[in-house]
Amino acid sequence: MAKDLKNKTEKELQKALNEAREEVRKFRFSISGSGKLSLKEVRKMKKQIAQILTELRSRDIESKNK
Repeated sequence: MAKDLKNKTEKELQKALNEAREEVRKFRFSISGSGKLSLKEVRKMKKQIAQILTELRSRDIESKNK
């Protein structure tokens, strides 16, 4: 996943970030009703969000240094 992020444009990363956050939001609402919680899924989604944010931040820092 992290290697794929380096090849994506900023727009694609923003779109992926929004989609991942939406997944987490939907997942939270779905578990509140059923009570079933898959911690592995939550961790996976949060890790994906963190990787996207890290890539966006590193690009931002890189562009400011130029």
